[in-house]
Amino acid sequence: MTQTLKGKTLFITGASRGIGKAIALRAAADGANLIIAAKTDRKHPKLPGTIHDAAAEVEAAGGRALAMKLDIRDEDAVATAMARAAEHFGGIDILVNNASAIYLAPTDQVPMKRFDLMFGVNVRGTFVCSQAALPYLRQADNPHILNLSPPLNMDKKWFAPHVAYTMAKYGMSLCVLGMAEEFRKDGIAVNALWPRTVIATAALAMLGDAVKPEHCRKPEIMADAAQWILSQPAKAVTGNFFIDDEALTRAGVTDLDQYAVKPGAPLLPDLFLDGPTLPGY
Repeated sequence: MTQTLKGKTLFITGASRGIGKAIALRAAADGANLIIAAKTDRKHPKLPGTIHDAAAEVEAAGGRALAMKLDIRDEDAVATAMARAAEHFGGIDILVNNASAIYLAPTDQVPMKRFDLMFGVNVRGTFVCSQAALPYLRQADNPHILNLSPPLNMDKKWFAPHVAYTMAKYGMSLCVLGMAEEFRKDGIAVNALWPRTVIATAALAMLGDAVKPEHCRKPEIMADAAQWILSQPAKAVTGNFFIDDEALTRAGVTDLDQYAVKPGAPLLPDLFLDGPTLPGY
């Protein structure tokens, strides 16, 4: 029997574009309810998409949508948003902590404003949203929290070039490590998902001109992997740091070329992952 997210309510942060929107659209195809929570409610001069655009796409894909302008650093606003979402859809089954801030620079080149933004969004935002979702997840059937964060790799090579970003991103992963065990008694799954390769999104501009889209995979690989994770039994699948292609292998997917921006082109491995690199790198 094919596992589905039909009828499930997902609260996704940073869902106006990129991986967050792709996860929302994949869930919508199953017939899920989506809360599109992000800061962009008007056209951005440099980035595509708004919460309203994403909500319209979700509806067109077969789901139900509720667009919410939200700064996840604001605990009062988050609590209000969770309550409104639960009232609108009759509960919350799944929280996807996707929103993230990135600034790849050495210590002496990181403005404290950027440092605070990364810790505010990545660490505080993830913690605030997880905390606020708890009362609703405890009432849900098969509740999940999924953080878009990497496995905890303590090799110094992942810290030295951009220690501020690494610490902030690992803060999301530490939430997985701790909360998976803390919420085990509640039957709430807490897992992480991270891409094997760089994903072609608007965030590519933050990685510099050296990263070309043709050396990346599409956001849909993360969306399909997330769909598989979030449809697993919460009590049996928790505390994992999933890599997108490994999750899809477990889901029975064998054709990964479908996710390449340019099939056959060498792919650029993402940060924080050791092991063999992909062809061409």
